[in-house]
Amino acid sequence: MTIQEINKAYNRIIGSLDSRELKNAFDFLQGFIAGSREYSFQDKLDEAQETYRYMLRYRGEGAKDPMQEQIYNNLVASAYELADLVKHKALAIESPLVYYSHRRNLQTQQQMSYTNLHSMLSTPVGIVKEEVRFEAGLIVLFHKIWVSNPLTAEEVAGIQDILTDTALPTSVGAQTVSALMLGLQMAFDKEKLMLLFDAASLDNEEIRVRALIGILLTLCKYRKRTALYPQIANRLAALDEKTPNLTKAIRTIILRFILARETEKITRKLQDEIIPEMMKLSPKISKKINLKDFNPEQLGDEMNPEWQEMSSLGKKMEEFSELQQEGADVMHSTFVHLKNFPFFRELSNWFMPFTTSHTAFGDRFNKDSAEKQMLDTMTTAGFMCNSDKYSFYFSMMQLPEAHRSMMMNQFDSQANEMIQQSKEELISKRGKEEIITGQYIQDLYRFFKLYPSHLDFEDIFTSPIDFHNLPILQPYISDEESLTTIAEYYLRKNYFSDALIIYNRLSEHIQGSDILFQKIGYCKQMGGDIEGALEAYLRADLLNTESKWVIRRIAGCYRTLKQPEEALKYYRRYETLSPDNLSAQISIGHCYLELKNYNEALKYYFKVDYLDNKSHKAWRPIAWCSFLTGKYDQARNYYKKITDSQPDTQDYLNAGHTEWALQNIKGALSYYKQAIEADDYDFNKFREQFIQDIPDLLVAGIEENEVPLMLDQLQYTLDDTSNR
Repeated sequence: MTIQEINKAYNRIIGSLDSRELKNAFDFLQGFIAGSREYSFQDKLDEAQETYRYMLRYRGEGAKDPMQEQIYNNLVASAYELADLVKHKALAIESPLVYYSHRRNLQTQQQMSYTNLHSMLSTPVGIVKEEVRFEAGLIVLFHKIWVSNPLTAEEVAGIQDILTDTALPTSVGAQTVSALMLGLQMAFDKEKLMLLFDAASLDNEEIRVRALIGILLTLCKYRKRTALYPQIANRLAALDEKTPNLTKAIRTIILRFILARETEKITRKLQDEIIPEMMKLSPKISKKINLKDFNPEQLGDEMNPEWQEMSSLGKKMEEFSELQQEGADVMHSTFVHLKNFPFFRELSNWFMPFTTSHTAFGDRFNKDSAEKQMLDTMTTAGFMCNSDKYSFYFSMMQLPEAHRSMMMNQFDSQANEMIQQSKEELISKRGKEEIITGQYIQDLYRFFKLYPSHLDFEDIFTSPIDFHNLPILQPYISDEESLTTIAEYYLRKNYFSDALIIYNRLSEHIQGSDILFQKIGYCKQMGGDIEGALEAYLRADLLNTESKWVIRRIAGCYRTLKQPEEALKYYRRYETLSPDNLSAQISIGHCYLELKNYNEALKYYFKVDYLDNKSHKAWRPIAWCSFLTGKYDQARNYYKKITDSQPDTQDYLNAGHTEWALQNIKGALSYYKQAIEADDYDFNKFREQFIQDIPDLLVAGIEENEVPLMLDQLQYTLDDTSNR
């Protein structure tokens, strides 16, 4: 079988199992084994099928087996696992993916047991030779776990010993957890997941947070399988008992993953808006002010007049600052091009907790203690993830020592103090666990987006990461506070369909909140479900009849649904609450226009024109209603104003109709010609619009037999113009 055929056969089996079509899955597995010639798995399949036949036969005889559900779940679980085994065995030799390449490489090398690796990693560091050996052992450990087959009891015990050894550096546990997570992304292994639960119960915050993220990602990827393993639910319950703030931790992870979805938007905003404006203003500003003197103590209350041109940039920078405080990934665009250092060729290094003692730095940052302190302060105070910190340090290494020293000297002790204060404020505001969560998710984002062979991995950030929708997690994340917080976050980031799912869940238990139904309506409206939005808005209106916002939304929905009479009722209600709101006044006029009550519509349009004599937004509807009511001179006056300002194709067309109704054929032809010119001389498009207006022309007294003559005359006029 080709690699494509292997993946197709595997996906067909998984699809059947996800749908709980076990007989089909067994049949597809039989074909998969035969096609891949992996007959060593035939006995396992035969055994599973025989058990299933016995179970069905027993059931068919009317006997009730209290173990039936458990037997069935075990069969489905074993079918999933068997499909995984066959797939990996079939791809082991041929697949060019990094995962299988590393498996093949490890098989050609002398295998080290987890016990031996544990001993190797326990060697005291401090001597360069020993540190090199330690880092090499850590890489071997990472790869061994990542590409391993389902773990045996002996292997599990060996990894548990490593995780629980508090004498080992944090990097060992952190890398072990990352390897387990990455391995689980390639193939489900209950034992690897149980090891993540072990790690999530440890006291070390870095390891614990990474483990919890790994657990959630695994549960999300294998959401159809988790109910088959009672141990998972049991371990979650045990973890909840041991972790007082588990709900808060899960909620934080969910919010950080939502923020991760914003990374590309933020990058584009920086590259397309903020940085270009800064570049544009930089030369002028740098001449006007001395940046070295720019500190809080020397700033007065007055605004520099020179800065008025920075108003738009100021708003963008304020938004950028808010995103930064929120924990958004604002540094991705800065470091996206700084991942080409040799350090990043090693896959495991993308997950490595940051340390200046890594041998990749040599002793460059240990000679000058002041320089090292400054760099340490900058990296701990900022919003850099571990991966970006390595990038930053490697970039500094590229600078000549004199340039680096000069750069460091620009940061005086006051700047150092400010950075340290910023770090302390950040930790107190967001908490250490929240910072670790954000940094690790950013590390994952960079790996799945920027690792040289990242296309060999299924990008977790392109799949739905909706932990709150997983049935197995709902006991821990279904409280009103959590769901409301997550929904509000989705809403604020314009992920309306995601927010709607949660708001609908909340509405099952909260019936008396008009705000909740307002938000349901808004999400539905933004998703294009106008009827559903209207239903929710009407529900909100019943709960609170004084909300002007809801009344306007209801009216707007009725207008969109082509029910102007109903829309008018609500615009009238709104008018009583805000008598001089011009937008509502013009909307009422539109409703009357759609109801063909042109005289009433004109009253409102004139009112808008009188109250707002600057925007002229009422000119067009006044002109058209005047035409429809036979007030052609009035229509002519308004179309003259419109065509003298900023006319479009429709304005010229309507002005032509008005001149024709006034028997000014020459004037009508002139306006029609301008309409065609405004549309790049597309006569066919003009003709379509013209034909739509024929009923109104007939009402205006134009003879039906005059219509084709006007169109022909117009074409001759165009031909004469083009031939000159």
